[in-house]
Amino acid sequence: MSKRILIFDDDTDILSICTYILEEQGWEVQTSPHCNNILETVRGFMPDVILMDNWIPDTGGVIATQTIKKENDLKSIPVIYFSANNDIQSLAQQAGADTYLEKPFDLNELESVIEKVASKKQTA
Repeated sequence: MSKRILIFDDDTDILSICTYILEEQGWEVQTSPHCNNILETVRGFMPDVILMDNWIPDTGGVIATQTIKKENDLKSIPVIYFSANNDIQSLAQQAGADTYLEKPFDLNELESVIEKVASKKQTA
C-alpha cells in the first residue's frame, strides 16, 4: 500500500530534501510551491498526510489549512504545520492543523511526526 504525502512549501530546498527523504521511506510525494486551487490539488492526489508551510503563497498556511479542514471529504487528512515562527503552536491551532513541526527540524523529527499522524489516520 503506498502512502501519499503532499507538501506545501515555497522553499524548493526543503521540498527537494523532504521529497528525497520521504521517497526513501516509501512515500509517494507530491509538492506544491503555492496553495492556489488547494482543494483541487488535494483532491487530485488524496494524500494520507499533508505538510503545510506557514508562509505559503498566496493565502498563507493558516487559511490554506482551514480551507482543507472545512471540507467533509478532506478534513480527516492529518495536516502537519511547519514553520520557523516562534508562535508555531498557536498558528497550528488557529489553522486547525493536527500537529506541528518547528523549522529547522532534523529529519528524524520529520519522520517521526509523519509516522505518528499517519498511523493515527489508519486506526481512525
